[in-house]
Amino acid sequence: MRLLVILFGVAAMAGAALQSDIEFAKMDGVSLKMDAWVPDGAGPFPTVVLVHGGGWQQGDKQTTFNPIFEPLSNAGFVWFTVNYRLAPKYRYPAAVDDVVSAIRYIEDHAGEFKVDPKRIAISGESAGGHIVALIGAHYGSELHIQAVVPFYPATDFDALVEGPDRNDRAYHGVMQFVGATEVNDQTRKLLSDASPVTYIHKGMPPYLIVVGTADQTVGFRQSQELCDRMKLAGAQCEIYSLKGAPHWLVRWENHPEWAGYKQKVPDWLKQQMK
Repeated sequence: MRLLVILFGVAAMAGAALQSDIEFAKMDGVSLKMDAWVPDGAGPFPTVVLVHGGGWQQGDKQTTFNPIFEPLSNAGFVWFTVNYRLAPKYRYPAAVDDVVSAIRYIEDHAGEFKVDPKRIAISGESAGGHIVALIGAHYGSELHIQAVVPFYPATDFDALVEGPDRNDRAYHGVMQFVGATEVNDQTRKLLSDASPVTYIHKGMPPYLIVVGTADQTVGFRQSQELCDRMKLAGAQCEIYSLKGAPHWLVRWENHPEWAGYKQKVPDWLKQQMK
């Protein structure tokens, strides 16, 4: 609530506007909503679609990823923060489908929100980082995505469930997300289908991956693997690493040495969406 009060205050001073609880789709009777920040001025403006984290099972559009709101607002972006259906009630690909629906809605209503449809990026943290990394690889061209900024994303579910990156927290989160109770051939196919590394190709949009070197939930190797494979395929990828930073953006807030992403991300996005 305090965040909304601050944002409304900034909007009133700057002539910008925060629009809350915009329904962009209804899935299985669930009303899916997003908030939109629209700068003052005629536009159209470069735009970022933001996807919250929470292990695919919790969180919402105003939590976990809110530290990025102000840097994007100050840099003159339109941004949207979206809700999606959560596991375990809704399993893969529900969350991915929901975010794709949000992007399509934004493209269809670009004029209404001063969005430049030729300059749309997606960004997410943790579970949201996985979702945007997957969408960028699998649907990036179809959705006209110009840039992708995943924060500490899960990129290779097989490695998190049966491989070198396995840990209990990641294992249980991934298994809940895909709706599996045991690892068998069917589960392995789901893990592959839901992994961003499966869809790497030359025509992907450029990625900036933001990750802490001390992330013990997903692990730095997941980001490095995706980036290495992208470069090998001829796609553009950069890792912005924060030395000693753990998982979760909100844990970085009281550490000025980890705050550089607040400048790096808007600058990089502007460069990609000239």
